[in-house]
Amino acid sequence: MKKKILLSCVAAIAAFTLLAQEKKAPARGGILHPEMAVENGTYDKPMAVIGTKPTEPWTATTIAAGVDKKPEPGRPVSVVGEIVDFSCYIQLGKHGEKHRSCGQKCVQNGQPIGLLTRTGTLYMLMPEEHDPRRDGGVDARVSASDHMGHIVEVNGTEASVNGYRAIYVQGLKK
Repeated sequence: MKKKILLSCVAAIAAFTLLAQEKKAPARGGILHPEMAVENGTYDKPMAVIGTKPTEPWTATTIAAGVDKKPEPGRPVSVVGEIVDFSCYIQLGKHGEKHRSCGQKCVQNGQPIGLLTRTGTLYMLMPEEHDPRRDGGVDARVSASDHMGHIVEVNGTEASVNGYRAIYVQGLKK
């Protein structure tokens, strides 16, 4: 009898606890706010190409800067997507032509640059060459600003760490 009462109490407490917990929002996939249309470039016919196709994942300055001259793994890629302002996209879901001028201002003032693929994968974009990037000799902001809200092809080295994805773009100028 005591065992039945104890089991009933435990079950009631467990049920109450489950009901009291906040319901989690369902996981979302794909592009946020697809109604914010892109007017320049398509996934089949990108408007422009940014970066040069690397023959090796990392340049000499990146290899030299690596711990024990061994950078983290990367692989050369060509990815088609929309250039977005990373911060506004994650915070507000904004992208496309209607967000172009805001996105341009954000990246020109140092906000991170993103590439949003057809499936909703978001990459951070940055120059690949380590020393020129560190020393201000290369800059991704000009090409990002020129193509904000456009669908383009980006060539570079894909790397990821703990769920964060990046494409390091070679061949950018200041």
